[in-house]
Amino acid sequence: MAAAGDAPRRILTSIDVEPEHQRAARAAFSEAGIPPQRTRVIGGDAVQVMGRLTDGAYDLVLVDADEESYPAYVDQAVRLLRVGGVLAVHGMLGHDKVADPASRDTVTTLLRDLGKALRDDDRLLPALLPVGDGLLVAVRR
Repeated sequence: MAAAGDAPRRILTSIDVEPEHQRAARAAFSEAGIPPQRTRVIGGDAVQVMGRLTDGAYDLVLVDADEESYPAYVDQAVRLLRVGGVLAVHGMLGHDKVADPASRDTVTTLLRDLGKALRDDDRLLPALLPVGDGLLVAVRR
């Protein structure tokens, strides 16, 4: 049995290409009382940055960015998650168009295909929550 003091120190990591968003993240972390040494804000292209992060080292990865890049983000996110870690993908209902078979625009088709791929991925146990614009959550097996 490990004592609370033995628990590994967690770091909250945020990746964003926009300096304004990076400043907002730092301000939000500070306002929430999270010490600066427990946060890491990385500037740059998320797919490239994620490709340099350690496999299986993350408890939670939230994908909320440009939908066109979601497949690349999700691919990296699954690699980064430890067993039992959670993937959360924002906007998976695509403004209510994903469930409409008549909607065939590029982003809707991409989200629909990504949802199916995540559903069929043996590494994940996914659920699509109909909140907001849809939140797909999946636990890494």
